[in-house]
This record gives sequence, structure tokens and C-alpha cells, in this order.
Amino acid sequence: MPAELHCQAQVTWTGSATGPTDGPGYSREFTCTFDGKPAIVGSADPYFRGDPTLHNPEELLLAAVASCRLLSFLALCARERVTVVGYEDHPVGRLEPVNGVLQFTEIRLQPRVVVVNPAHVALAHALHERSRQISFIGRSVNFPVQHDLVVTAALDDDVDQDQNALSLD
Repeated sequence: MPAELHCQAQVTWTGSATGPTDGPGYSREFTCTFDGKPAIVGSADPYFRGDPTLHNPEELLLAAVASCRLLSFLALCARERVTVVGYEDHPVGRLEPVNGVLQFTEIRLQPRVVVVNPAHVALAHALHERSRQISFIGRSVNFPVQHDLVVTAALDDDVDQDQNALSLD
């Protein structure tokens, strides 16, 4: 592991092309650029008069937390020789007023994992819990990141989904 890792981005308010911030109707559009990678065009959440067709910072944080957990989990599975053939998550974030300002108070991950070997279902549960400890984005936020994990085996055609569900708060 490196002693430190540096990340860079450029965030530019592109809404200025449609006019200045001289009233509530200004554009909230922005672009995030990264050296050698596709740009991300975003806006504020529609509640804050943003463009509903663009990504907003809240969604990007949600995706960052969930994708970091995914990648941490997959790394642990590869190390332990647990063959994962499917992973889909539908994370949900909750923002609430704290001292009069909205902030994230929780993210709930809801991953559905498919492993090849039925004997690895319990180990996959344990590895996902361990991924919580090494997911550096999830460890960096000041609110809980919960998960409701379901692991099934690809060979289990008739597995009861609830049988393998595990909610960790």
C-alpha cells in the first residue's frame, strides 16, 4: 500500500454560458474533468433547481461509496478464491437537516451477489463485512454506511432469496 495517494479533478461551472448568478434562475450545470478520462456533466438536484437529466453531487457520492465497497469486496473475493459472477447494488442515501442544513445521515447498500460455488455463500457474506473495514471511501464519510446483503450461488436455481439475506446495521 502506498504511503499516500493523490487524486485530482477539475470542476468547472459551465452554467455561466447561460448567464451570471444574478437571480434564482441561474444554471447549476458543471463539468468534472479528469486527465485522460471521460468528463462528468452534472447539476444540482432538481430540488435545488438543477437539471434532472444530469448527475448531481449527492448521486455521485452515493455511487462513490457503493463502487468502492464493490471493488473492495471483489478484491477480497479474488484473494480468497471466491468466484463472483454477479454483483448489483441499488444504494439509497438519506439526507436530513442537521443544524438547519441538509447532510447525509446514512447510506444503505443493497448488494445482490452471485457466487459460483454454493459452499462460498457464507464466506462471501464474511468478505463483504470485511470489505467495510477496507473500503476507504466508506471509512472516510462521517455517517453510517449500512448494507442489506443477499448472496446466492449460480447453481442454486431455486434458492429462497430471504434464506441468504443478511442485514447489517
